[in-house]
Amino acid sequence: MQWSTIYNVFVRDFRKQKKRITLTIIALCWGTISIMLLLGFGEGLHRQLSVNGKGMGEGISVLWPGQTSLPWKGLGKGRPIRFVPEDVDYLKNKIPELKEVGGEYHRWGVSIKYGDKVVSEHINGLSPNYQDMRNHIPAAGGRMINDLDMQYKRRVVFLGNKLAERLFSDTPADNDNWFQESPLSKEVAQKAVGKEILINGMPFTVVGVQIHKMQMNSYSGMDADKASIPATTFEAVFGDPWLDNIIYMPNDVRRMKEVERKVFEVLGQKYKFDPKDQRALGIWDVAANQKEMDNMLFGIKLFLGIIGGLTLLIAAVGVANIMYVSIKERTREIGIKMAVGARRGYILTQFLLEAILITFAGGFLGMFISIALTEGFKRVNIQSEVLAFMGRPTISIEIGLVVVAILGVMGIMAGLFPAMKAASVSPVESLRYE
Repeated sequence: MQWSTIYNVFVRDFRKQKKRITLTIIALCWGTISIMLLLGFGEGLHRQLSVNGKGMGEGISVLWPGQTSLPWKGLGKGRPIRFVPEDVDYLKNKIPELKEVGGEYHRWGVSIKYGDKVVSEHINGLSPNYQDMRNHIPAAGGRMINDLDMQYKRRVVFLGNKLAERLFSDTPADNDNWFQESPLSKEVAQKAVGKEILINGMPFTVVGVQIHKMQMNSYSGMDADKASIPATTFEAVFGDPWLDNIIYMPNDVRRMKEVERKVFEVLGQKYKFDPKDQRALGIWDVAANQKEMDNMLFGIKLFLGIIGGLTLLIAAVGVANIMYVSIKERTREIGIKMAVGARRGYILTQFLLEAILITFAGGFLGMFISIALTEGFKRVNIQSEVLAFMGRPTISIEIGLVVVAILGVMGIMAGLFPAMKAASVSPVESLRYE
């Protein structure tokens, strides 16, 4: 069987059924555009929400002190648990599965002054490893709090980008827009580093400003609005002996539940409470929330893909109809071929390849248009909070492979049954066909 023969037959059929084949290719093109744009929207949503969800940190748990609800070894219930700075090293030493542990202080309504600007803000005391655990990434020209700041209890401060704008910009951006980066952010970050601000009347040097980041979750407010100082400095300045919460990150995020159980056991041993007492400690497993979000987004992508696939299925029915019409019109021709020795496999392959060719002609045209639309849309500078939150449609390699696979299956299914009918034609009956 020669490819040139199949090509010539296809061209001949196209000329005879130009309108019908053209409309079918357009339908396939439209179906492909539908499924690719729907999957592209789901992929863009998935990627953007994954980025947003990791703004607070990835693979971490937040630990709060609670109150005992069960009696334990002669001690009554209702005893409050209080964390102290030594608990950080205690957990790290007792649980080798932990990669990072850090304690955190909080205080709201603290006066911050720069020049003639005075604001009342949220101050937290933390350790340098929050840069990795909580994504406190400094903008160019600045830095995060370091170990020497902790050791010498330096009066240095790391500012959230929105807070820095309120202090150092004459025209601060809209602080209600959390998902878009202000055009002033880089300018303000460079201006703020090295400046001296007053926190409750005490001078602090700005060592860094946080880069803009997406943050969907929080447990004490958005990081963009906070001023962070070394935990040791916070304890010395405010005289607070109790940690408000502890953040920990295991070496293997898949062992989160195992590490959580050990946290209850280790702290239960120190503070004398039942390790099964779930109210003694409060734990927010951020990694588990991220996994649930990924599962939900996968379900959305699957749903959108099914809708697009059904649209493509309708176009495949059109391909099958064309092939049946083609077989009916070429019954006599098929009979002659079989009478002079053409095998059934030749007839089957010819019609099957014609169906696949029509399917992929419309499919690849739709893929090209879809990619052009999504790439063009990405290059349009639209300042929208919805787009910043939801993301833009993205065509990935995986989506392309899925669509090609669907097109292949559709082409085979649309051509298989007509081709089987053509191959089963009786030469004697077909030669008598008018």
